[in-house]
Amino acid sequence: MQSKEQHITSIGGQAVMEGVMMRGPYKTAVAVRKPDGEIETKVEENGTKTRSKFFKLPIIRGCVNFIDSLVIGMKALMYSAEFVDIEGDEEDKESKFDKWLDEKFGDKIKDIVIYVSIAISLVFSIVLFMILPTFVTRGFEMLGNILPSIKAVVDSQLFTSLFEGIVRMAIFIGYLALVSNMKDIKRVYEYHGAEHKTIACYEAGEELTVENIRKHKRFHPRCGTSFLLFVMIVSILLFALLPRVDMVILRVIMRLALLPVVAGISYELIKIAGRSKSKCVTWMSKPGMWLQKLTTREPDDSQIEVAIASMIPCIPENKEDDRW
Repeated sequence: MQSKEQHITSIGGQAVMEGVMMRGPYKTAVAVRKPDGEIETKVEENGTKTRSKFFKLPIIRGCVNFIDSLVIGMKALMYSAEFVDIEGDEEDKESKFDKWLDEKFGDKIKDIVIYVSIAISLVFSIVLFMILPTFVTRGFEMLGNILPSIKAVVDSQLFTSLFEGIVRMAIFIGYLALVSNMKDIKRVYEYHGAEHKTIACYEAGEELTVENIRKHKRFHPRCGTSFLLFVMIVSILLFALLPRVDMVILRVIMRLALLPVVAGISYELIKIAGRSKSKCVTWMSKPGMWLQKLTTREPDDSQIEVAIASMIPCIPENKEDDRW
């Protein structure tokens, strides 16, 4: 049974297909509800404590953790996918290409698929959230040649950064709103809500039971959604410091070069948001909490049970090892 002591944990998580992944200071656990109703839980040691102090420096650690999260999250998703919609015989319809991949790469094929999937996701994100807003902004700037009354405004670097940031934010929120209406995504978002409520219950020092967890809010200041919103805001501020150039490709390259810094600063902000209860920080966290209305839904009891199963293995025996 948990003590009633308030505790800001370092444990974070992610919703997966019919399950939840939790990552603590020493262990990572993925719990999935199988088609037969049983909960399958996979627990692994993290092995990150041997990293050099350089990778734990402020800003640097944000970039490292971001990459870690991508890899670990994709592995958890692939693991959960193994249990979803299993129908028919195991020997069903394996293509010649699948057989060739198995023969050629063997057990390494999963790692290859993970890194290829991450690469595709990054390219998609860069095109949607970096290249497209830059092209839209450049197109609007060119209106200054047609409408002299707005030329002085659109020619300023402040306008470029602000307008581009607004376009990027609009695409981001529109994308979340669009996918949140998909049936399968709704289920994932319910597990996302279960993950948040379970962490909140643990941080409140309460026993991890369905009854205790159900009463907590599904919004959490350390959510990845809030992190991405910080990325959007920080990018507007940092990109405003860049020199103005008209060539779109050069603009994109300059922004990509700054992305590690943007991610690092955003990580530090999310750390502050997760551990501070000051009014200023609470106000700073509100936009991210509002955005979580799109990316989380209220879970049912069975989904909360899965979140508990993924949380328990990640809790260290000594709480001093679990300070955020």
